Amino acid sequence: MELNLKDLNPEQQEAVKATEGPVLILAGAGSGKTKVLTYRIAHILEQKLAAPEEILAVTFTNKAAAEMKQRIAKLLGDSVTLPWMGTFHSICVKILKRDGHHVGLGANFSIYDPSDQQDTVKEAMERLKLSVKEINPRAVHGHISTAKNELVKPADYANFANGYFQEIVASVYPVYQEILRENNAVDFDDLLMYTAELLQNHAQVREKYQRLFKYIMVDEYQDTNNAQYVLVNLLAKEYRNICCVGDDDQSIYAFRGANIRNILNFNRDYPDAKVVKLEQNYRSTQKILDAAHAVVSKNKNRTAKKLWTQKAGGDAITVFTAENERQEAEWVVSRIQQLEKSGVDLEEVAILYRTNAQSRGLEEACVRFGLAYRIVGGVRFYERKEIKDILAYLRVLYNPADDASLKRIINVPKRAIGPKAVVDLQAKAKLSGLSMIKLLLSGEDVSESKAIEKFAILLRELNASVQRLNIVELIGHIVEQTGYFEMLRDGTAENEARIENIKELISVAAKYEEAGPVTGLSMFLDEVSLLEEEVQNVEGGAVTMMTIHAAKGLEFEHVFLVGMEEGLFPHSRVFTDPTELEEERRLAYVAITRAKHNLYMLHADSRLYFGSRQNNLVSRFVGDIPENLRSHEGGYTKAAEWEAVDSFDDWKSAAEDRAVDLSPGDKVKHNYFGVGTVLGIKDDMVKINFGSAYGTKELALEFAPLEKI
Repeated sequence: MELNLKDLNPEQQEAVKATEGPVLILAGAGSGKTKVLTYRIAHILEQKLAAPEEILAVTFTNKAAAEMKQRIAKLLGDSVTLPWMGTFHSICVKILKRDGHHVGLGANFSIYDPSDQQDTVKEAMERLKLSVKEINPRAVHGHISTAKNELVKPADYANFANGYFQEIVASVYPVYQEILRENNAVDFDDLLMYTAELLQNHAQVREKYQRLFKYIMVDEYQDTNNAQYVLVNLLAKEYRNICCVGDDDQSIYAFRGANIRNILNFNRDYPDAKVVKLEQNYRSTQKILDAAHAVVSKNKNRTAKKLWTQKAGGDAITVFTAENERQEAEWVVSRIQQLEKSGVDLEEVAILYRTNAQSRGLEEACVRFGLAYRIVGGVRFYERKEIKDILAYLRVLYNPADDASLKRIINVPKRAIGPKAVVDLQAKAKLSGLSMIKLLLSGEDVSESKAIEKFAILLRELNASVQRLNIVELIGHIVEQTGYFEMLRDGTAENEARIENIKELISVAAKYEEAGPVTGLSMFLDEVSLLEEEVQNVEGGAVTMMTIHAAKGLEFEHVFLVGMEEGLFPHSRVFTDPTELEEERRLAYVAITRAKHNLYMLHADSRLYFGSRQNNLVSRFVGDIPENLRSHEGGYTKAAEWEAVDSFDDWKSAAEDRAVDLSPGDKVKHNYFGVGTVLGIKDDMVKINFGSAYGTKELALEFAPLEKI
């Protein structure tokens, strides 16, 4: 079967035919990069430049690899097999199975999943007599994972350790690795690290694979970490036929270790590289592309490129200003229902948000108005573990017969209460004719287990607080007294999101704050129970809800971007770091370019966020979009303030203008961290204690959104 390159535009053809030497393909959103990669591999095979086993093609997901294999088979025939096409990890497994003995691995090594990894960290901590209650094993493993992705070995980690926690990690890391060795096991990060070590330290093996791979192609190069960068560049030394495909404007995974410098510095690594820009977009209208460019072009660390399409014009971006978060959600649902009546398939509609916690209000609006929806890449708000845990605590306090809820939380956070102790407690409760909760509240000696006796004291204290605390205060009291927040404060992105979700639950409860103790608790639990009952599994057409990160690689006819406010998007955590602010801008670019025909951006003048009502400025990303590309609906739009924040330097200047005069002891309010006490000020940095929810933070005075109270 002859390959027909006429299906490609001129730039795509150029990228396909540029087979020799280093090549960087800068593929903008919706520019057909997968098509180019598959045609490029097919072209190399058709021209007999290499055998299938001499091509190394690295993708970031197994799904992407399978899709490319199918497309190549369609182009050249089903007989083509590509043994070295796959993810970084799958490629490394093959190499280590063959040659891992050089770095001490048996060919039958096991690969530990996340659960196994956690157990191994705990075993290492036990050997070192470190308490898993005081030090979170998940956080320890997160630091070890980061170290491995940077190719930092156990013996070297101590040289980089900074502070108490990293010193703990420095002691655990070697023991963790020792246990893996004892079990002839590796974790996912080891697959990369051991392969890099193998290629760096064993010339014969390195040269074998360098000679084998005549052509190397790497997809999503902007998402590679240091270990992956080292691997592909080592393998490309012999022939230098390395082709990297990616888009620096879509680099949004720094929190996973991705280094945007890998793609930005490709020309430094390969001064003779050919650079091909794929700028023709096959997805979105020109107005959507112009809006995306207006946002991302303000980044300083990017390559110059601008997407264009033959789909000229298009509808303006609709900007809706809601009075509050409830109106925002209701407007979205109402507009989607209008689209559905006009014949739009709900499968072509997406609602995107910056944080998972934002889904709650949208979900409730969908339930209220009967709009089918599904959560992608996440869990429905009221089905999230942390939400179910807190609700279980509340139900235990409200209904002393609810032993099912008690069983859920009796050992959450971990209290060394095992299944046998629970069975014994249940048996004693049955003999006494009481529920387990009532038995625990009775004040009697209920168990030989010291852990259960200690829990009984905690439960009695919490039960007493029900009579004196309103619902908002009660939830706050529970998460503090039980150690639930403390359990989540390990610095991981996952647990930060869990904390945000709990604070969003407090926002839901706030409407019953004035109802007083007990009554507010009752009303709140009734509302949540009804919502849980009404949410049904979706069959057939449904609106897609997801975070912007989860939306990368997807496309929809109609996209609703909600929560376009300073502090939400861009997130407040990035205000003190221009580098992180650039990543937020790239995230906005990704969000905008998911839309094919219609884009809606919403913000609220007032938002109940984490239990307190806030008035945030509209997001600078909305203001980046030229006026001629926007149409406005709803209330006042603060257009003048948009123009004041059109670059990081302007934002810095504006922040300096509104800097507050602070002294130690002053009470301040932060848009994200809440109310805190100033501990000290030094070198334009202010140290503030935000209490048990967030602890002590050091913030830049000129950027931190602080209000003196």
